[in-house]
Amino acid sequence: MIEDYRGLAVFVAVADAGSLSAAGRRLKLSTSVVSHHLSRLEAKLGVTLFFRSTRSMSLTPEGHAALVPARRMVAAGEEALDAVGAGSDEPVGALHITMPAWGERTRLRQALWDFARRHPLVSISLHSSDAPADLVREGFDLAIRLGQLADSSLKTRRIADFERVLVASPAYLAHRKPVRTLEDLAACDFIAISILPPAMTLQRESRAVSFQPEHVRLEVDTIASAKSAILAGLGVQHLPLGEAEEEIASGRLVRVLPQWRLPVLGVYAVWPDIGPQKALTRRLIDFFLDQKAGLLP
Repeated sequence: MIEDYRGLAVFVAVADAGSLSAAGRRLKLSTSVVSHHLSRLEAKLGVTLFFRSTRSMSLTPEGHAALVPARRMVAAGEEALDAVGAGSDEPVGALHITMPAWGERTRLRQALWDFARRHPLVSISLHSSDAPADLVREGFDLAIRLGQLADSSLKTRRIADFERVLVASPAYLAHRKPVRTLEDLAACDFIAISILPPAMTLQRESRAVSFQPEHVRLEVDTIASAKSAILAGLGVQHLPLGEAEEEIASGRLVRVLPQWRLPVLGVYAVWPDIGPQKALTRRLIDFFLDQKAGLLP
């Protein structure tokens, strides 16, 4: 019975993740172990559950027929485990989380460490990347995402807000005409960030303007690299306030057109809508919500 449950859980994970390796990451098992459990299940059932190729796996008709009841069984098992864990004052389990790579000093990151200190029986695996991860395929319990979210089947909860500021280094600004107007800003060099749209909205009192940089000096793929390039005097870009406030206070960065501001964006907890949400994930989201006012500047 236990082996049957394990095989069906592996089957559901492979169907959701799309490959043996991705299912292994989600289940924290090696690819060979995932393959063994899947092959054993297929041998017992006497059917092939997946069409396999070197690049992809897709469900056979028998696999499609088995997936819905298998998912119900796995979800019921998770729900039972959550119900047992929910009654405990001291949570036990594992959380696989993805967050933006920037923001090592932010209070959001510190709140996660605080949660870990308070609950020593919870194992946390943190993946840091400014590029969004595929939560289902990569097996994440929870993602922290910022800005405007695209429509998806994922569940979301806004847990905080964050501000952005347009900045440059004093050295960069010292060698050019003072930036006092949007026309002056358009003449500046910009550091493009590939994961962000190039256009930005600037607001002043009741006026809102869509601004598109005209001169892109270089392009990077992380917030940390953009900050480094700005500090090196290569151009202008907006950064999360929490990522720039220390350098602004010390004079290493200067706010550009401070009379204009960028819209406040949301910080979201995002999780897959597959089966019941883990009680442990809910506990972490509630912990963030309890500290919402101070998570990010």
